[in-house]
Amino acid sequence: MPRFQTSDGVSLHYTDEGTGLPLLCLAGLTRDGTDFDYVAPHLDGVRLIRMDYRGRGQSDWAPHETYQIPVEGRDAVELLDHLGIDKAAVLGTSRGGLIAMVLAATVKERLLGVALNDIGPVIEPVGLEVIKNYLGKTPPWRTFEEAVEKRRAAMTGFQNLPEGRWETEAHKLYRMGENGLEIPYDPKLRDAVLDSGAQPAPDLWPLFDALAGLPLCTIRGANSDLLSAETLAEMQNRRPDMIAAVVPDRAHIPFLDEPESLDALHRWLAMLR
Repeated sequence: MPRFQTSDGVSLHYTDEGTGLPLLCLAGLTRDGTDFDYVAPHLDGVRLIRMDYRGRGQSDWAPHETYQIPVEGRDAVELLDHLGIDKAAVLGTSRGGLIAMVLAATVKERLLGVALNDIGPVIEPVGLEVIKNYLGKTPPWRTFEEAVEKRRAAMTGFQNLPEGRWETEAHKLYRMGENGLEIPYDPKLRDAVLDSGAQPAPDLWPLFDALAGLPLCTIRGANSDLLSAETLAEMQNRRPDMIAAVVPDRAHIPFLDEPESLDALHRWLAMLR
């Protein structure tokens, strides 16, 4: 099980598969490298690197005050250093995309290009509230079967999914504990997010503008409550060369194995080679 130690002594899990263009995959807020299981079989000719953030997946938990985007960005750079990679492309889902933008503003020389999955420089409050409602809380369901049934009913923005997708997702989102299902990440991640939310929301457009000159792709779920159509339009206005795709029957987040997602990613990767 490959691991490396960060500069502040936290042991993080990662995977490193394939050969070719280095592609660092950064998952959503509570997720881990398995988020990219759906897209991985479709990415030929890349060295697929996935990092579990501190406190998530198979990585060690850390003081909750370090569950911050700049720290996680530093972890990502230290992973590249550990692997001896000078430059990599970044595929960032949700929080991973925010980290990618921070990297563009701070260590742009380490980036080959950036693909953003359902995230941009404006985070819609309604979507953020949805995340806060479940973040760090023990799920109310005792079995995976119940979780599948309830999530299928609740996730109304998703239609026409591959057979068994909600079952697979349930096993990614939860693990079985003594008293029922549990979350597979440090519950204190909630404290970190709520603490940061107590501060005025920063203007993230300068971070997006820092992507200038880098091959850029943005994928949006047509029913997303986190990345609005208006924000995507402004992103396209600022970056007319940006590859953009809107995925029907998906909310936050597309799974990245949809035809629209794959077409956008393949065109973006072609720009990097």
